[in-house]
Amino acid sequence: MVCCQQGPNTVMGRARLLGVGVIVAVVVQPKPVVCSPLPISPLLVNNALASRNTPRTLSSELAHKLVERIRLGVYAPGAKLPKETECMREFGVSRTVVREAISYLQAVGVVQTRHGVGTFIVRSDEAAPYRIEAEQMHTLRDTIALMELRIGLETEAAALAAVRRTEANLRAMAKAMSDFRVALEAGEDAANADFQFHLELAVATHNSHFLGLTNSLRPGLIPRARLQQGIESAGARLAYLKRVHQEHESIFNAIQNQDVDSARAAVRTHLANSRDRLRKSEIKPD
Repeated sequence: MVCCQQGPNTVMGRARLLGVGVIVAVVVQPKPVVCSPLPISPLLVNNALASRNTPRTLSSELAHKLVERIRLGVYAPGAKLPKETECMREFGVSRTVVREAISYLQAVGVVQTRHGVGTFIVRSDEAAPYRIEAEQMHTLRDTIALMELRIGLETEAAALAAVRRTEANLRAMAKAMSDFRVALEAGEDAANADFQFHLELAVATHNSHFLGLTNSLRPGLIPRARLQQGIESAGARLAYLKRVHQEHESIFNAIQNQDVDSARAAVRTHLANSRDRLRKSEIKPD
């Protein structure tokens, strides 16, 4: 296991991770100690961290910095991440920011927390994130089965989000709804903004498992294409998407008001409506 040693002679190098500039300290010694880069799979650094269209938050910026250090080998596979207090001191952020950043990394399988022990870098051969692939969605029945999973998952996610959401979470959800509305006005199907709204709902639970499972669904698995094939006119498609947007607003309002029961009911109604629309569509199983 190779890692960088600390020393007095330090230069600053600029690295780039996923289009984000990050300053990384690189140690220079008379006999350099080489940091072995850790290959990070695209499956690990994904939509929850790398492709979010919302404005960057302190926690997401910190998550990017930690991932860059892992990738460069500053934190070696199997090594323990610095303690929360050390991260707070080094990066000048609050405990909440540190915990949210680590939750992102847990969700994408980069780190694993062992309660009472600490948070450790996952070895590449240990990482096997749960994922539903597009090729599993061959039939209408497959798509409906996935909707049933989402009903169970997101109903309770909404309840937790109603209790735990922060102002930053509300801004991110509002941004996703705004993007949805802009897509509608542009005549687009808004699938990416739709998925982003549900992803932000999972983020608002502050539970990395909800985030990881939701992220595994990916924008391509929002059943928009299958559903719209059964909606003949542009007017009917627009009416359908407006209903989806209204249902998102109901979910948002309940979470904003911290109304747990209404949040559960709003998500269940939204996803059950989507499931029922699929059942009533004219698409036949392959």
